[in-house]
Amino acid sequence: MNLLRKFLTYTNLTSEMDDYSVIHQNIEKDIIFKGTNLWILVFAIFIASIGLNMNSTAVIIGAMLISPLMGPINGMGYSIATYNFVLFRKALKNFVFAVIASLFASTVYFLLSPLSTAHSELLARTSPTIYDVLIALFGGLAGIVAISSRQKGNVIPGVAIATALMPPLCTAGFGLANGDLNFFLGAFYLFTINTVFIGISSVLISRFLKFPITNLVQEDQKKKVVRWTSFIIAVTLIPSIYFGYALVQAERFTERANKFIADVSVFEGSYLLKNEIDPQKRQISLIYGGSSLTDKEKREIAKRANAYSLENTKLLFKQGFSLNDGKENTNQIDKLKTEINRLNLALKEKQKATDSIISKPEIGKQILSEVQAIFPEIKSCSYSETVSFQDSIKRDKVKIVVMETNKKGLSADARKRINDWLKKRLETEKVKTFFE
Repeated sequence: MNLLRKFLTYTNLTSEMDDYSVIHQNIEKDIIFKGTNLWILVFAIFIASIGLNMNSTAVIIGAMLISPLMGPINGMGYSIATYNFVLFRKALKNFVFAVIASLFASTVYFLLSPLSTAHSELLARTSPTIYDVLIALFGGLAGIVAISSRQKGNVIPGVAIATALMPPLCTAGFGLANGDLNFFLGAFYLFTINTVFIGISSVLISRFLKFPITNLVQEDQKKKVVRWTSFIIAVTLIPSIYFGYALVQAERFTERANKFIADVSVFEGSYLLKNEIDPQKRQISLIYGGSSLTDKEKREIAKRANAYSLENTKLLFKQGFSLNDGKENTNQIDKLKTEINRLNLALKEKQKATDSIISKPEIGKQILSEVQAIFPEIKSCSYSETVSFQDSIKRDKVKIVVMETNKKGLSADARKRINDWLKKRLETEKVKTFFE
């Protein structure tokens, strides 16, 4: 029991709740779009439109932070929960005005903007799913709880970023400016999802916290409100469930397709050059290079697709560069063969030069073994090659031999005989012999 009491104490919202009158005043104040709120809305519209146009996430976040659109949405949810129909009409009127103003301003901006490319930030707001419903619901819950609390902290800016009301509205403006109905409907549907479920969150928390009902309301009116609220939730929710299901299916298809593609990247002398996956059409395009695929090989690849649960997938086979297309690629093949021969020759020359460099130190070893048979006084022998310059133009290759003798040393006559022998042995007059 003590544990349960502690849990209830930690999760109790009423202990930090503000006075009802203060909450009511704050919500009513944020509903109205005039003066400061109106100008902030206008600025937020243009900032969001520019951010979408530039594909800048940071700018779009800035627009979400300063947007005052949350005010009338929370007002509608609060007024439904408290059956304050006067306040609801006031909130709805201001909300509709804000939406029309936002659409008008963003449409004008995109009509005048020289940039009309649909970047990722725009595209991301045209395909809403059930996940957007969950984001709006939990974001709205956090927002209304923060409004009701004395300790608001930084929750409201975070909710503004999470629920993202302004970007889809401006994306809808982009769709209107470019005459793209799919853009407009997709973005406006996302905005509708955010609006409805932020409002529903306000209704739920207002009821949970038992905000006082100041007006006398007939039971019939209450039932009517419940029916309309349920209808709006259903109309908004059902399409998002379908889109969410489609998104999950597309992700699964893409995952299975990628595994299948990895399995058939090399097949019977053919190499996969490129692939394209289209989850909507359940289609995979495979572009192969190398040997042309036969019908039998194509059927074998199709069989492999079944192992990855891709039975109903359409496989499109395309041939890139083929090694057995006959005359069509003869010139290209000849060019490739010539280039391969050239590279092989160059490689052999490099190898020869490398072998020569490696073998040169071994010459000293050979000279030592030959000369020691006649002159055992020689203890070691070093051999190297260098270039001797007489001026800036003339240069001679010189072979240098350094011999180390024992303490007894060699006579001048022996040194001369060795030097003459080295000239014949190395087949050059350019030999310098040093004795140590």
